[in-house]
Amino acid sequence: MVVAAAVCPCPPLLVPEVAQGAADELEPLRAACDEAVRALVEAKPDLIVVVGPGPRDAVHEPGATGTFRGYGVPLDVTLGEGTTPADAAPLPLSLTVGAWLLARSGWTGPVRAVEAAEDGDPHTHRARGAEIARWADRVALLVTGDGSARRDVKAPGYLDERAAPLDARIAAALASGDADGFLAGLDRDTARALMVSGRPAWQVLTGAGAGAGAAAGVEAGAGADTGALGHHRLLHDAAPYGVGYFVASWT
Repeated sequence: MVVAAAVCPCPPLLVPEVAQGAADELEPLRAACDEAVRALVEAKPDLIVVVGPGPRDAVHEPGATGTFRGYGVPLDVTLGEGTTPADAAPLPLSLTVGAWLLARSGWTGPVRAVEAAEDGDPHTHRARGAEIARWADRVALLVTGDGSARRDVKAPGYLDERAAPLDARIAAALASGDADGFLAGLDRDTARALMVSGRPAWQVLTGAGAGAGAAAGVEAGAGADTGALGHHRLLHDAAPYGVGYFVASWT
């Protein structure tokens, strides 16, 4: 059963060493992420699973590594504790940020990471979430991903007038536990057009939140049932660089 979930964005600037002069500007976002991740640890899970978008569907085991060296900082991050397998694929940025947040929380228990394909379909992602919910008796999820990167003219994708209304619906869904199934059914084309990176990871969350019954629910087209996760809080909603950043806590 899933006992808690934290939803956080995954910009590299979340890491102070990468942000450097802009580190203070993102301190409210960083503090919100710390609060959400702290709730995961306080739920006393048997396993924490970091979920984030990436080029493919994959499971990364403890010891897998990611790096921020591409952003000019000699900082590497390891997923949990353990020796990096010789054939381990590197963590994508979303999971690298997630592993960094988890290490920052002080968590030393069991951990795995799931990379959800950016072009994967909602059904597949929700089914993977239902599978994750059965990985341990008490599972907690740290879910990473950003909203639209087209919120203003300085955004990475420039301004698209559809971006702010879409992000508002995403924020409302995270605040309600996706009560209306909006996240569960968010389609690939819309997400791609508006540069919403979090879609696949959020859809894994909706499948996992339904617990052991999610597999049947996915087949029936469900996905909004959050199972044991009955308390939902939206801790942060902002777009400081033209990109939607959301932090939510589901317990």
